[in-house]
Amino acid sequence: MDVVNVSSLKNNPSEALRKARQGMVVVMNRDRPDALLVHLDKELSLPGVRAALATALFRDGNLSLGRAARLAEMSLPAFLQHLSRLGIPAIGGSAEEANRDMETLAAWLGSSSPTPAR
Repeated sequence: MDVVNVSSLKNNPSEALRKARQGMVVVMNRDRPDALLVHLDKELSLPGVRAALATALFRDGNLSLGRAARLAEMSLPAFLQHLSRLGIPAIGGSAEEANRDMETLAAWLGSSSPTPAR
């Protein structure tokens, strides 16, 4: 285990990340432990960890759907099914917003229909 202080973390974050590859790194703030850095290589190789991390990051709005699927190492359809099984909506918004979007789409489709040839 290694130790870095907040100011060295701000000045040279790559050094702390390099140390984290070797083992856990405690981040000290004014002589008090404030955070713990852990390299995720080993943890991400455990079954289900990638999917759980990707799901939590997507659910909390920290990752897009596509990036979460890549982190989970799933295809987009498989990740959508995974979210559905967990009851996590893949898209947000209200029914009113969805209705407005459908009306806009219908208007756009109506205006972009090909003109009949003469």
